[in-house]
Amino acid sequence: MSDTPLFVAPARFDHADEALERVQQIYDAGVAHLREALQRFVAGEPLAHPVRACYPFVRLSTGTGTRPDSRLAYGFVAGRGTYETTLTRPDLFADYYREQFALLLRNHGVPLEVGTSTQPIPVHFALAADETFEGQLDAERRARLRDLFDLPDLAAMDDGIANGTHEPAPGEPLPLALFTAPRVDYSLHRLRHYTGTAPDHFQNFVLFTNYQFYIDEFVRLGQETMAAAGTDADDYVAFVEPGDVVTRRAGRPPEPGDELGRPPPRMPQMPAYHLVRPDRSGITMVNIGVGPANAKTITDHIAVLRPHAWIMLGHCAGLRNTQQLGDYVLAHGYVREDHVLDEELPLWVPIPALAEIQVALEQAVADVTQLRGWELKKVLRTGTVASTDNRNWELLPHPGPERRFSQSRAVALDMESATIAANGFRFRVPYGTLLCVSDKPLHGEIKLPGMANAFYRERVDQHLRIGMRALDILRRQRLEALHSRKLRSFAEVAFQ
Repeated sequence: MSDTPLFVAPARFDHADEALERVQQIYDAGVAHLREALQRFVAGEPLAHPVRACYPFVRLSTGTGTRPDSRLAYGFVAGRGTYETTLTRPDLFADYYREQFALLLRNHGVPLEVGTSTQPIPVHFALAADETFEGQLDAERRARLRDLFDLPDLAAMDDGIANGTHEPAPGEPLPLALFTAPRVDYSLHRLRHYTGTAPDHFQNFVLFTNYQFYIDEFVRLGQETMAAAGTDADDYVAFVEPGDVVTRRAGRPPEPGDELGRPPPRMPQMPAYHLVRPDRSGITMVNIGVGPANAKTITDHIAVLRPHAWIMLGHCAGLRNTQQLGDYVLAHGYVREDHVLDEELPLWVPIPALAEIQVALEQAVADVTQLRGWELKKVLRTGTVASTDNRNWELLPHPGPERRFSQSRAVALDMESATIAANGFRFRVPYGTLLCVSDKPLHGEIKLPGMANAFYRERVDQHLRIGMRALDILRRQRLEALHSRKLRSFAEVAFQ
């Protein structure tokens, strides 16, 4: 016997808003039930029975795999059958869920079912932001916690659906989304830990960098933007820094919760900054630090937010003698020697360039540098980027990896770009890479303090503005076109 909130039987809905409202009701009731029981437990009250609440689910059953619009890359199921997924944080994902529900209703013409699932909500995932309790419990009561509440279960959080390895048991519904509710909740909590900001602030267009110089410039531009009064309805309205420190646009009043932000006593591992638009179409920038492990970690978690694009802006080693320090490299292919995704995404899987991202990045370089056509080729080279997990690859015995780089026609080398692109492909998030040549180790031009400082001063501002301009170009496009069919398999989930 267990203490559970009122079970909500599956009900059918023909309208996305009504289905979303039911999801919200089930979720809110479950979380409130867990929080109330946990408060009593922490206060020392004995609980007579285990306490449980379950996520809401949405289900679609169809007898046909046909759909009216073959141009879409998402919003439809792969064929006849029953499809289902659990859902979490409808407050955060309301617009996203509403769009997915509406597409399914329009494309298949059958109602959606919404009800209480059998997937428990781990008690840690029911807590409010930054709420903790285990420090208030002695060892005996912490051990008792596991007997009374559901704790996070890693078996419910794997990436088998995204990796294409998930095989439903006989009679089990097919997946409707890449991520189950527990997997999403896990990443939402990890995002706060790694970036120092709440997932609520993340925007749908993301820039990654491996240098603090870019973050410093982004902060300067963010604060500069906030100091100027906005005129358009879709202007940036806030700038958010680690610790959830919110600066509102000049002339805009504070909003509830702004006063809770505090600069952190120490910076998080991968701090995030957010230029916020009302419709979440602003820009999030994350300093991922150095290395493919960080690049995989942060993209594993940001992927659950279903962004519309992420782009890597970083420095690289130029591998061609014709390149100059400060030249740009637009990646159209990747040599994956980062190794962190070898198990999830085999090396034989190609990582294609996405036309929409490539065009936007090239246009952005032209717009910012004011160079066109043949003149643009003086500063921009399109080619293969190799990513390695060995920062000191230059010290390997010769001939070493440079032979492979030559055979692959690589024009640049870094440590993160292939990882970010590969995880974009894996999680169906449009991706791109624009790097800036900061050294040429194969040609005797290595990074030295004086050279590096001059390079940073001359290029960081321009490079960042190019990245922001590219995202602005993408934001103005049809999102249905941006989410390329190149990222979808022939047995794909319906949710974007």
